[in-house]
Amino acid sequence: MDHMDLTNRVAIVTGAAQGLGLAITKRFVMAHASVAMVDINLPGAQEAAQNLLSTGASVTAFACDVSDSASVNSMVNAVLDRYTRIDILVNNAGIGGGAQRLQDVTDDHWHRVLSVDLTGVFYCCRAVVPHMIARGSGRIINVASVAGKEGNPNMAPYSAAKAGVIALTKALAKEVAKQNILVNVITPGVIDTSLINGLTPEQARYLIERIPMGRIGRPEEVAALVHWFASDEVSFSTGAVFDLSGGRATY
Repeated sequence: MDHMDLTNRVAIVTGAAQGLGLAITKRFVMAHASVAMVDINLPGAQEAAQNLLSTGASVTAFACDVSDSASVNSMVNAVLDRYTRIDILVNNAGIGGGAQRLQDVTDDHWHRVLSVDLTGVFYCCRAVVPHMIARGSGRIINVASVAGKEGNPNMAPYSAAKAGVIALTKALAKEVAKQNILVNVITPGVIDTSLINGLTPEQARYLIERIPMGRIGRPEEVAALVHWFASDEVSFSTGAVFDLSGGRATY
């Protein structure tokens, strides 16, 4: 029996049009899951879905602004209408917010980063958890960042939001542990995605120099860890924080 096989599982992946979300979707498709590719950029998600459909994958693109609760609820209902079930939720959608000193962060910027990177995770979990409880099983994988553990200078909103995702994960995991719903969080370091394009050269250099392996991570490496969390290989890990940082984080 292949405990990594996801046949007959339905997964929601937010931020699926590109980067980590697309890599995770491709990994799930290889494991025979059906994937709801969720993104605020619907044309981008549709194009990515069409490319995967040509390979025989079971994927559907859905529009959603994770920072808006009504949009999240509508998306979840649409996924249930399409697939009738939700087995896996990957909260991957996020924004970096660029580099700014704390004293230069505006109210709007602070609220925007927190609304997408933290509140969006809350909205998606809140919408999906009742369905998982009713089914008696589920897997939720949240994508945070090593910044949420260490705090990156000039990235206070992002660091605070990702720290919140870690705490939210631990709290929710304890709430639903007896309902056979596992909730875990991964904390990547610098990964080769579009988010790094928003960093200044100095900030990118600062982050990369802190990686003992001397390189940035690949989206496929993140996808492999998410796949493991979504699979039957994991049965006794919940509320856990798993690093993917090239040795930067050691706790």
